[in-house]
Amino acid sequence: MEGRDVADWVRRRIGAAIIERVAGPPDPARRRPVGEGWFPPGRPIRQVHADASMFAGGIRALLLQSLHPLAMAAVAGHSGYRGDPWGRLQRTSYFLAVTTFGQARDAQEAIARVRAVHQQITGTAPDGRPYAASDPHLLTWVHIAETDSFLRAHTRFGARPLDQAGRDGYVADMARIGAGLGVPDPPRTEAELTARINAYRPELAATVEARDAARFLLLHPPLPPIARPPYTVLAAGAVSLLPGWARWQLRLPRLPVSETLLVRPAGHAMVQAIRWAITAP
Repeated sequence: MEGRDVADWVRRRIGAAIIERVAGPPDPARRRPVGEGWFPPGRPIRQVHADASMFAGGIRALLLQSLHPLAMAAVAGHSGYRGDPWGRLQRTSYFLAVTTFGQARDAQEAIARVRAVHQQITGTAPDGRPYAASDPHLLTWVHIAETDSFLRAHTRFGARPLDQAGRDGYVADMARIGAGLGVPDPPRTEAELTARINAYRPELAATVEARDAARFLLLHPPLPPIARPPYTVLAAGAVSLLPGWARWQLRLPRLPVSETLLVRPAGHAMVQAIRWAITAP
């Protein structure tokens, strides 16, 4: 095998391993998530969700979402994030793929399945308050935390960061998915998104469950030893995207000089490496 052939073989092997871990093994029962859909080519949501920065954005989203005690109680009680973390990731990955790139019919079916699951998730948080995954207030928090995380990760680590109009367009695109899931009046610009997150701050707090989830995600992920170093770099990049108040609540250290000189460049390099592996030559 010539040098270029070896490089292509390595790229394919690494890329296939990453994709299988995130999206799951090929499933003939699932229609290919490509076709006439909600978002035509050129829409910002396609650019963001096709970029490797989504890996960092996903970790950041989970950390930020955990700061709402009722949302975290629902995750801890029903999601199986410890027992089957990769299964949960793969279901989320498929949902994002089909709603972003898939046919309109498939996107609507995926939305309906998630809404049906949400109807079954109810319980009582450790502080005694009842919760329901279908609660529009909790749905809004999960939606805005996810939208903000993917957008910030793409702005920091994306191959072609969006301009202001593009960022507003991404929030507007995500609003269509959020509205389908039951989010009332989702934000449609970056400024509205920031304002909505700030409005939730008085009710956010890092519970024992939230800090335990952060330790699991950052320190004890269920990965083979060979994958832990690159994951650690990616996770550090995700943490660097969190606002200071969120990091303080989760007891995650903030070292501005180290982040500027080490964490952010390393995060860029890791995202670029993932992009190289999963992008066809």
